Amino acid sequence: MKSTVNVRAAQLLAGVAFAALSAAPAFAQTAPVVEADASAPAEAEANAIVVTGYRQSLQEAIDIKRETIGFSDSIVATDIADFPEQNLSEALQRIPGVTIEREKGLGTRVNVRGLPTEFTLVTINNLATASGSGGRDVEFDIFASELIQSVTVQKSPTSADEEGGIAGSVKIRTARPFDNPGLRVVGSVEGAYNSISEEIDPQFSFLASDTFGDFGVLLSVSKGQRTNRTDSNSGINFRPISRWTDRGDAQTDQALEVLERDAGIVFDDVNDANEVDRVVFLDKVGDRIYLNDQDKLGFSGSLQYRPSDQFSLTFDAFLGSFDTVEDEYDAAAYSASSRSTLGIIHDYDDTTLSEHGIVVLRDVSYTATQHEFLSKERITETDYRQFGGEMNWETGNWEIDLLAGYSGASKSRDNANLKHVAYAPSRTRYTETGGETIPSDDPNTIDMYNSPESYLFEAYETTYEEIEDDKYTAQLDVTYNFDSVLKRINFGSRYTNKTTERQYGEEKIQGPTRGDTSYVNERTLADSELGYVTDIVGGKDYQARDLDWQQISNDYARDFFRPEGFLSPFDDGQFYRVKEETIAAYGMADFEFDIASMPVFVNAGARYIKTTVRSSGFHQVQNPDGSTGYTDEPVSSEGSYEKVLPSFNAHIELADDLLVRAAASQTLIRPALTDLAYKRTASWNDFRFTDGNPSLKPTYADQWEVGIEKYLGSDGLLAASYFWKNIKGVVQNELTGVVEDVTKYNANGTIDGVYDFDVYQPVNAEGSYKVSGVELVAVVPFWWFHESLEGFGVNANYTFLDSSLTGESDLDIPTSPIGLSDNTYNATLFYERGPFAARVSYNHKSAYVERIERNMYPVYRDAYGQVDLSVSYQVTDNFRVELQGINVTDEATTGYTMDPAFPTTYEFSGSRISLGVRAQF
Repeated sequence: MKSTVNVRAAQLLAGVAFAALSAAPAFAQTAPVVEADASAPAEAEANAIVVTGYRQSLQEAIDIKRETIGFSDSIVATDIADFPEQNLSEALQRIPGVTIEREKGLGTRVNVRGLPTEFTLVTINNLATASGSGGRDVEFDIFASELIQSVTVQKSPTSADEEGGIAGSVKIRTARPFDNPGLRVVGSVEGAYNSISEEIDPQFSFLASDTFGDFGVLLSVSKGQRTNRTDSNSGINFRPISRWTDRGDAQTDQALEVLERDAGIVFDDVNDANEVDRVVFLDKVGDRIYLNDQDKLGFSGSLQYRPSDQFSLTFDAFLGSFDTVEDEYDAAAYSASSRSTLGIIHDYDDTTLSEHGIVVLRDVSYTATQHEFLSKERITETDYRQFGGEMNWETGNWEIDLLAGYSGASKSRDNANLKHVAYAPSRTRYTETGGETIPSDDPNTIDMYNSPESYLFEAYETTYEEIEDDKYTAQLDVTYNFDSVLKRINFGSRYTNKTTERQYGEEKIQGPTRGDTSYVNERTLADSELGYVTDIVGGKDYQARDLDWQQISNDYARDFFRPEGFLSPFDDGQFYRVKEETIAAYGMADFEFDIASMPVFVNAGARYIKTTVRSSGFHQVQNPDGSTGYTDEPVSSEGSYEKVLPSFNAHIELADDLLVRAAASQTLIRPALTDLAYKRTASWNDFRFTDGNPSLKPTYADQWEVGIEKYLGSDGLLAASYFWKNIKGVVQNELTGVVEDVTKYNANGTIDGVYDFDVYQPVNAEGSYKVSGVELVAVVPFWWFHESLEGFGVNANYTFLDSSLTGESDLDIPTSPIGLSDNTYNATLFYERGPFAARVSYNHKSAYVERIERNMYPVYRDAYGQVDLSVSYQVTDNFRVELQGINVTDEATTGYTMDPAFPTTYEFSGSRISLGVRAQF
């Protein structure tokens, strides 16, 4: 039995092509010093500083990068059951070109090279995984990272790789017994503290692995809880003054009068949307607290039969659950209520956005603001499972690999929103960090935070959703090896069968029983049990502003307003089922030769795919009595496409320490499942049907990349690469046909007439757009400069992105593509020597467009930077103590509409501090 202790942060970096990963600083560890080279003199051996742990992992990362023929970056656990991050997305953000989407301060989805998350293919043990999202994106936070052995982001595919990722492919691999032969028993215990919720959450993991003769078995389990609280003053956005000028009533007259009186604004044509929509006001201001309780459980297992290095038979299982309960408590004010209009304009700004002709009403009193108190509860349960078998056989010059498996996920979302509303005059204005609503000078005004008797019950709104996602795969790969310039040829085939089904429904409860509306406009907020919101959620005072308010807890709301066992009934109009079958075959070859004594490595090939799609959904119809219904059964439709995808990867060693790499390929991302779903909705007054389209083709990308790498000895690297993608076939809605002679009924059941209805469907648009970028990497040990700096070093990377695609603004305001961050960088300063290790890391993502509000005004998420720290000490060969800190400076998440002068988001999720012990025998 062998005792080893490895550096967690080192594990983050072992396997990073480019050695580009700014390792997660909250997980830095140190391995014990190993013996020096036995061939060295005894005195030198006694005084030698031997590279281990983090520094060793950097060297291994550089070696892996150097031997890789294409472009890829990896995170590898160099020790069993010791993956460096609790959250896969937060680990991947440190790879060049990878950014993450954060929700309430936690990493969730991954964006590779600025492209949407659904543009990335995710596999576990070479099987495309399901997360139950209802789409093609994968929510990385559902997986217990302690069960993961490695993650690779592959940016330049070979023809042998499964298609489906324009941005790239994220390949997850779980642990197997022969990864670390012999008996291994590993356990860890950790407590994590959130600085706002002030909760301490436990987490533990356990793994046992053994190999005996030709057989090996591995079992592991991970269980963790996380309580995360986020405080947010947000929801503020621009709304055009046409909200009132379009009405043509007394509210319109008053709005126009106030605009002229207080701001000197007179429209040349009140019906000209391009003119009117450039006068904007604050649509909504909200103070809200989120409390997110997560419960994550994961299991993995692996059986291996390995009688020799030439034959291996493996069965893997990976399953678990991820359950969350999120409570949200809102106190919000909607200026643009149906009963309101402008009262007094106290302040306006006609200079900040004058380039676009936009005037912002910064501080306004309104005649009848809609004040809302909302108690929201979201209960999400996700179960995932994956089972796979793999055979690897080498005989003579032949290599044969077989793979078969299943990946599935089930998800349910049970949401509720208890809504109380008060209409009253009030004043809403921008502040430096967000917005606020205060009493106005009108005598009928209210203190929105302390007037529970003024809020009338409107509804207890409920929704319920179920998603089933299943995928079966079988694959054969064959390789023949040569002893010549042609080193090997590879060919193979793959069959996949994916089915996704979604059910959804919603219902409002407005009385003590279903269908009863006796609570509406009768019951007030004060009639329910109230508590201060910070007492309900626990923890610190509200962080976004100096205030507190009373609200109804979700526990009370569920007990009082919701019948026992109630779930919203499914709506036929929201149902869809998509089945997708793909047959793929490929062939490729590897070449190795010299040009003027410079070694050259080439991989080239092509992949053929044929995909058939069959989808179904209910079609909306009009009943003879004038009501709207659906077809008795789902209506099905089929589509198909086929394509040949070429790929090329090569590198040349210009010198022993200088390498140039190149790659080119065509890749694709399949259409969104919601676009493929063949369901129909009708707009009877517009004589229009909107259908899904099973005949959609994929979105394709032609791409190439070049890079140069300078190796600075065994533990340093300077690297740069440039990539370019031309993306075509983006999906958008267009008129595709006409349904003739549709009978339209009046509400009383009489026939209105017989009409032709236009059919709109998602289609692959003409044209293309380009995404390009530069990635830079530097790994520099400081001990090169002076021996006194032994143990110190820096690991950094920077990515710049550019795109020809612009956001869609009906006012022709130029914007970047939604979600594209132009600049990201990571920098990690580390110290590691003997049993002690320390690390500080900074991760930065520049501002990006979060959405286009009302298709007019770009809303930005501000640039965000986060500092993470870690300190560890190796107590004995078998025990290690770790202190970790995430977002230790408690950075706020902020955003704005068009200019920082008009903030939309001011959000705090706090820092996370954890203390843990790891034991390995």
